[in-house]
Amino acid sequence: MKVQTARSGGVLKIKLYGEMDEYSAPDVRAACDRLIDENAGVRKIIINLADVAFMDSTGIGFLIGRYKKARRRGVALMVENPNFAADKVLSLSGIYTLIPKV
Repeated sequence: MKVQTARSGGVLKIKLYGEMDEYSAPDVRAACDRLIDENAGVRKIIINLADVAFMDSTGIGFLIGRYKKARRRGVALMVENPNFAADKVLSLSGIYTLIPKV
C-alpha cells in the first residue's frame, strides 16, 4: 500500500493507494502516525480512500486508531472519496458516526 500526503494551511491530506488488509496495515499505520506527528498544528486530517482497492475490518481498525490519535491532539479526522466497496464496509460498521465523510 502506498501513502501520499499534502498539507495546505491547517489541513493534512493523506491519500492511500492499494489494499488495506492485515498484511499492509502495520506499515500504513506507522507511516500515517509519523505523518500526523510531523504535522503538529493542523486542524483537520482528511484520509482519501478513492484508490483503496480493498478494505476489510482491518481498515476500520486503522481508521479508529488514527481517529483516537487525532482526537487526543484536538484535530478533526475525516474520510474522503471512499469507493463503493469501502463505503459499504464503513457504512455497515457505523464508523461515520465517529469519522465523517466529506
